Amino acid sequence: MERLKNEFLAELAQGLCNHPDKESILNEYDAHLDELLVGLYKLQNESEVREQVYLKFGTPKEIADMWREELSVTPSKMKWLFIAVNLCLFAGGAILTLAHNLLDWRWLTNLWIQLTSFPIIIALIYLFFWALLGYEIGRGFGHKGRKIMKGTFFLALMPNMVLMILTVFRVIPHEWFSPLLTETFIVICILFTALLYPICLISYRWGKKASV
Repeated sequence: MERLKNEFLAELAQGLCNHPDKESILNEYDAHLDELLVGLYKLQNESEVREQVYLKFGTPKEIADMWREELSVTPSKMKWLFIAVNLCLFAGGAILTLAHNLLDWRWLTNLWIQLTSFPIIIALIYLFFWALLGYEIGRGFGHKGRKIMKGTFFLALMPNMVLMILTVFRVIPHEWFSPLLTETFIVICILFTALLYPICLISYRWGKKASV
């Protein structure tokens, strides 16, 4: 078992070559291999053990290729991608709200009524977006992604917070959001906003685990 682990790590080290996070990656896989091999102690055939290791983690070459590919996906690109997507969602909602209140279009009124009939679905879809953000950063950047996730989260959340402040202080008329803006919906918004970071963090850890 120990010889197999050493061979795996040596081959992985060779594949990683001059990767800037080489030592951290090797330490991480060292720990994961120890966990996996403990569960495979009943297997006496080394080829079977090796097959299970490759099935769980992939070959050292595949792992090294994955980490080298990660270098081409910069934290800045990932961060601004999610911020841009959130801005698009935000802008889409703002345009729809303005159009509904300023334009007397029947089809638009019907669309607004349909969308505002199920506020919980809107909230769940938005929660999924934040869960996806955490997962993708965790999967893409592994152990070094938490700082990226925090920065992305707070930057992407700023338009939402501005909208909530403008609405609470009635800079934006509450009537514009009728019949969506009820006491129940306000409570749901506050609750879901409080849940965004924990959900993002849990998804990040899930993505980080999936990257191994």
